[in-house]
Amino acid sequence: MTERNGKEIVIEEVDPRELYGPQEAYLDLLRARFPALRLVARGASLKVLGAEAEVARFEKRFAGLVAYYRKYGHLSSEVIDQCFAEGYSAAAEEPLDRDVLVYGNNGATVRARTPNQQRLVELYGSHDLLFAVGPAGSGKTYTAIALAVRALKEKEVRRIILTRPAVEAGEKLGFLPGDLKEKLDPYLQPLYDALNDMIPPLKLQKYIEDGTVQIAPLAYMRGRTLDNAFVILDEAQNTTLPQIKMFLTRMGRNARFIVTGDVTQIDLPRRSDSGLTRAMAILEGIGGIGCVRFDRSDIVRHPLVKRIVEAFDRESDRETIEKRLVEQNIDTEHK
Repeated sequence: MTERNGKEIVIEEVDPRELYGPQEAYLDLLRARFPALRLVARGASLKVLGAEAEVARFEKRFAGLVAYYRKYGHLSSEVIDQCFAEGYSAAAEEPLDRDVLVYGNNGATVRARTPNQQRLVELYGSHDLLFAVGPAGSGKTYTAIALAVRALKEKEVRRIILTRPAVEAGEKLGFLPGDLKEKLDPYLQPLYDALNDMIPPLKLQKYIEDGTVQIAPLAYMRGRTLDNAFVILDEAQNTTLPQIKMFLTRMGRNARFIVTGDVTQIDLPRRSDSGLTRAMAILEGIGGIGCVRFDRSDIVRHPLVKRIVEAFDRESDRETIEKRLVEQNIDTEHK
């Protein structure tokens, strides 16, 4: 094949800017891997010029890259290396629909986008109670809610119950305007946001009105028995041990529970009061209970979020070391 007879690849169902990377950084990586080809990007059209065999090899690898993005929703230089490595089995040849948790609004699909999100989905099949802990932006709650919506649509459960403790992060409830519901709604808004991505607005409103979907502060769970329900406790790092015990003992027949939290974002007056890690330690090894620990590699928000989390983790480590040094000096002086 001559250059004039190159192959034009039309990119569909994916934002081409995500494939090309910031300032075409990913496209430059592709050019470096295929120096014998000329790649010309024009929006959703990628023209590949070169020898026929090399063009065909590039097209197959590029299809795998597109499939990877459709499946996981993110790319990196490491992913480029993986998808274009010799011997890599192109994901384009694998059926993607099996990975879809929920078909959301406006044709969007919700999938587990990272290995730990996939692990949460896999453990869900064999565990009635799951703990999902990790940093902000790692998709713990979003994946859990997607599983809940899927379970409701497939009639595995009759209702979804989402709850979280109403613990202030700097602003007192008493100073917020409105009645109790209006005071609590800001704390529950992230749960509404996720549901709005996955359930059409009118149907979601109907579900809320008839009790199929319930969103309430943790205190409202006391005394209830939750049968035939998918229940998610979010922000569990802000529960005390008695509170999380109260929540877990609400589990009724045919109930599935997922507890999510980030132990680096405890808003209780004393960090040691958090019951999340203590409850996980107490319940470790009990059959039917699983745990997934998310980390910075699972963060799928803006790329800066990962760097922000890393910076705060470094600062926390430094403060811990300094505190230990001070304690050691005090012990030495006492001796």
